[in-house]
Parts: sequence; C-alpha cells; structure tokens
Amino acid sequence: MAVQAHKGRGAVSAPEGRFSTQQIDFSAQEANARAQKKPDTVLRAMSVSRIISSNESPDVPFDRSINPYQGCEHGCIYCYARPSHSYLGLSPGLDFETRIFYKPDAAKRLLEEWQKPNYECRPITIGANTDPYQPADKSLQITRQLLEMFVKFRHPVNLITKSNLICRDIDLLSDLASDGLCSVAISLPTMDSKLKRIMEPRVPAAALRLKAISELHAQAIPTSVLVAPIIPMINDGEIEQILESVALAGARQAHYIFLRLPNEVKGLFDEWLVAHFPDRRAHVMSLIRQASGGRDYDHRFGIRQTGRGPYAAMLAARFKKACRQFGLESESYQDTLDCSRFLHPGRQQLLLDL
Repeated sequence: MAVQAHKGRGAVSAPEGRFSTQQIDFSAQEANARAQKKPDTVLRAMSVSRIISSNESPDVPFDRSINPYQGCEHGCIYCYARPSHSYLGLSPGLDFETRIFYKPDAAKRLLEEWQKPNYECRPITIGANTDPYQPADKSLQITRQLLEMFVKFRHPVNLITKSNLICRDIDLLSDLASDGLCSVAISLPTMDSKLKRIMEPRVPAAALRLKAISELHAQAIPTSVLVAPIIPMINDGEIEQILESVALAGARQAHYIFLRLPNEVKGLFDEWLVAHFPDRRAHVMSLIRQASGGRDYDHRFGIRQTGRGPYAAMLAARFKKACRQFGLESESYQDTLDCSRFLHPGRQQLLLDL
C-alpha cells in the first residue's frame, strides 16, 4: 500500500492489527486513495468493568495505573502503546491516533475499586500508556473527574503527560501536593519545534511544557521530566539543552528512556524514517541495533529502558553528567507519596453507620 505523511499525524499508514479478523483487500488505486485521505479523529465511549490496571514489570516504578483513554491523538510515532489497538481489531498506525476510546465511567469504576473491603492503598499512576491530557480531555474532563476522587479520598497519585493542559487542574494537584499526595512527570524529548511537529505532532510546543513546569513548581507540586524517548541521530544531541531548560523551569528530577520498538511499532517507525529522514535511516537503525544486542529491540527487563553497549553507555554518562551540572536528581525514581491519609470509602461509611 502506498504511504505518505499526513499533517498532524505521526503514522504514515494504517497496517492491519495482528489480531484483526477482517482482512480487507484493496486494489492499487483504492489503496492509494485510502493512504492519501486525510484521517479524521473519531471519539467513542468504552465501557470497562475495572479501571485500575496492574503491572509487575521490575523496571517500571509503579504497579498500578489508570488510562482514561485507549489510543492517543498526540500521534507520537514511537508510542509503545500502539499495539494495544490490535486487540480491538484496529490498526496500531493511523487508527491508534484517530480512533480514540474514552472511559466515561472511569471515576465511578475507581470508587468501586476503593470501596472493596480488601483494597490496599498504594500510589496510582495516571497516564502510563496513553496521555490523560490528550486533546479529548479538554472537553471530556475525565482526568479531572478522576483527580476530584483522589482529592476527596486523599489517595496518592502520579501523573505522566506531554501536555500543558495539566495546568487546568493545578487547583486539585496543589491540594494533593500539600499533603504529599501527588507528583507530576512531564515528557519533553525535543526542544526543536520542527522535529516536534513530526515526532509528536499534536503535542503542545516545548515552550508551553516548560511554562507548565514553572507553574507546577510555583505551586509546590513535585515535578520531574522524562526525556523520552532518546532516538539515535534524531534527538540524542539535545540532552544537555533539554536538561538545562527544565532545570531552569523548576523541575527537580529527570530521567530518560531509550527508544523501544515492540511488535508493530518497529514497522511504523521504519516508515516514519523513510518519510522524514531517508538519509539517516540506515545510521539510526544501526545505532539502535548496537544498543539492542544486534536486534531492533531488546525487550528484556533492565535493558529495554536504557539499551546496552558503548553507545547506550555514552548516553547514560552524558545524561548523568548533565543532571549533576544542572542540579537535577537522576537516580532511580523513589516513590515517597503518603498512603496513610487515604479515606477508605467503604470503611468510612461503615464508621458513619455505627
């Protein structure tokens, strides 16, 4: 099928998902027309029975998460959540960033989880896979509804986002932070506006994210930065500039993640290189393989986040040195949120009834 870059989109094609049961054959003319058609965003409600997901990966610093959305309009080509759309019979390519599913009952489902007699309070991360502050949340406000629950029942929460829309909820985050109940991580992989438009098409500009860091810092909301992902020959030259900028804005920690290419992401990323960086494609992939033991992706725990070998070691050394230079903490993330303040809704009601 012919492919081309679409303005405001990351993927350049819509390959079938691995689990699609409906295979569609297009003639060459039909395939070309489909590839060139401007993809519009469609929002659909999704019903879920549970809202908290569990994670046992030893190299992920949290074991519980909530994703208010499945799919993400930000369109970051490297997003490791893209393969999740395959389970819906949709494409991890353009479908992932144009067919967005939202969970309107997220806050209700969260309360149901907390009401269970055996619920044990531990910090929950919002935005582990897809961005909780992607464009749809401006009107749907599902993330704000969730945060209102965290405030009401004093439950600790971490948030990960690329969007300055998080500043809309500073009133709630400030309330939580006053009791040591929240932290925020802002993802910022490039300061280059031209690169941002093709690397993360519908994400707010770097300047807006730096301003968001400053506003969060001003309200004493603990804020860290993720330089994620680092892509060889694409944004690896910006490490020092990014860290200096976020330190000046008020971030107190910084971490990075090396590019991950699981499942269908590899093919989508290769198409993206062909469309935007054909002259660098071979060099980029060569360095990725050097950091992945000769493969396109080494999925093993403890390696997949940082890579291995001389090139990966060089990135780690540069990052650590720059963090020291600009006064940023860079050691492994340690969760210090307070779980003792949680007001268990089921137990609180029982006490009231007594």
